[in-house]
Amino acid sequence: MLSRALEVAGRLANDATDVITATAGRGAHPDVADSPFDWVTDTDRILERHTRRVLTAEFPGIPVVGGEFGADTGADSAAYRWVVDPVDGTANYVAGVPWCAYSLALVDASGPVVGVVADPYRAQIYAAARGRGTRANGKPVKLVDRDRITGSIVCTELARKGPWPGMGSFIERAAEARAGVRVLGSAALSIAQVALGHAIAAVLHSYHEWDVAGSVALAIEAGAVVLDRRGSDSPLPTDGLLVAAPSAAEEVLSWWQETERGIRAS
Repeated sequence: MLSRALEVAGRLANDATDVITATAGRGAHPDVADSPFDWVTDTDRILERHTRRVLTAEFPGIPVVGGEFGADTGADSAAYRWVVDPVDGTANYVAGVPWCAYSLALVDASGPVVGVVADPYRAQIYAAARGRGTRANGKPVKLVDRDRITGSIVCTELARKGPWPGMGSFIERAAEARAGVRVLGSAALSIAQVALGHAIAAVLHSYHEWDVAGSVALAIEAGAVVLDRRGSDSPLPTDGLLVAAPSAAEEVLSWWQETERGIRAS
C-alpha cells in the first residue's frame, strides 16, 4: 500500500505543479474569505476536486479531508484518511510570488504515513513514507544536525488574522540568539525547509492539518523532531507545533514558551 500511495500521490503532485505554474499570478480570480491572509481561488477548487476523484478511484473506502471541501463522511473514525491542501500559500500564488505548495498526506492514528509536497517554482517534488526516508525528486534527503543556532534560519507563519500572540517577542528572542526568522507564507514549505536542512526549526502557532501533514512526514523521515507547545513528542499536535533539528529543538521551544508565559503574565 505504501508504494502505491507514494506513486499516486507523486502523480497528483506533478499534476498540481503543472496547474500552479501555468496559472499563478495570471488572471487568478480569488474569493476573499474571512481573513485578508486567507484566499480561495478556482485553482484551489479544481486541484482538490481532481485529487478527490483520483484518490476515490484508486483507494475506495479511504476518506479525504481537504482545505476547500472539508471532510468525507467517516473521516474522523477511519483507520486511514487522505489530507490535501491544493494550494498552500494562496496569497503568494495570487500575487505571483514564487512560494506556494501542493500538499498531500495519508494519515493514520499515529500520524502521517505518506507525505508528498510539490514545490512548483523550484520544480521539486518532496516525498516520504513511514520507515522509508525522505526524497527530493527521487534523491534521498537526510537532515544533518547542526550544533549551533547562531546564523541559522527559523521559519514561522502568521496566524489566520495576522501575527500570533507573542510573535514579536519570539522574533526578538531569536535575534538575541543571532538567528533569523522568516515568514514566507506557506506552512508546508516552512516545515519542508527543516527537512531539507535550509532552516533549523519551524514554529507554527496555529494551522490546519491539511497545511502541515505532508511536510511533517518529510521532516520526521529526514530526522527532525516534532513537538507540541509543551515539548511533548506529537506527530500532529492540535494546537501548534515545533519542527526542528534535534540539537535546536529545546532552545527554540524555550523561546516559544517564554513568549507565552509573558503573555499570560501581562
